[in-house]
Amino acid sequence: MATQSNANSPGRVALFVYGIVAYMAFNVVVTYAIGFLGNFLVPVTVDEGRTAATVWAGAVDIVLLVLFGLQHSVMARPRFKAWMTRLIPPPIERSTYVLISSVALALVMWQWRPIPVVVWRLESIPAQTVLYGLFALGWITTFYATFLTDHNELFGLRQVYDWLHDRPRPPAKFQAASLYRFVRHPIMSGQLVAFWAAPTMTAGHLLFSSVMSAYILIGIHFEERDLGAALGDDYQQYRSRTPKLIPRIPRGR
Repeated sequence: MATQSNANSPGRVALFVYGIVAYMAFNVVVTYAIGFLGNFLVPVTVDEGRTAATVWAGAVDIVLLVLFGLQHSVMARPRFKAWMTRLIPPPIERSTYVLISSVALALVMWQWRPIPVVVWRLESIPAQTVLYGLFALGWITTFYATFLTDHNELFGLRQVYDWLHDRPRPPAKFQAASLYRFVRHPIMSGQLVAFWAAPTMTAGHLLFSSVMSAYILIGIHFEERDLGAALGDDYQQYRSRTPKLIPRIPRGR
């Protein structure tokens, strides 16, 4: 494990810059992903890009999504984090996860093969407007929810900033604010809405949404196991009274 150097040394500055670059890469890729899934403003989308025979396209797309899911989930596990911080400085562990996840998602979109068979298409303008509104609401919910815990820590910025200024990191604390009072995973809820709110659903879009939804459900299982181990009874009580993905008004205590 790397030893600490003096505050504001070149090594610490380099790690801080690395964290900023990883965060910027994430924002670029996710912004592209919104256009990719919504079929607007970007050259390659879930329905427009490299053409291939349907069976081959489906096989390629499934492999890409599985690779993304494995990377995203395995790197989030405590054992993998412990192993990785023997190879890299601990302050950039989260930034490295964010960066590699961004690269993995970029690979999915770059190599995606559309399957343009239409599963459903809504011709009604009001219905299309509602679904586009839900698509936007899903992404807004996703981003808003990242600020309800600690956006900077979630994406590795706090870790590299504290390291730059030689500040000790406080122990993790659990608190349920705003959307987290109504649903345990508002980030994932928002993503699910965004994945499925499509006025025109093609077979390729359906494949993307189905596999990513399955990954979210599997990932939540492991995430909650880790959260329970890290946060103890507070999280278990929260889990018992708050729904996983579909919000409801919290019961009185």
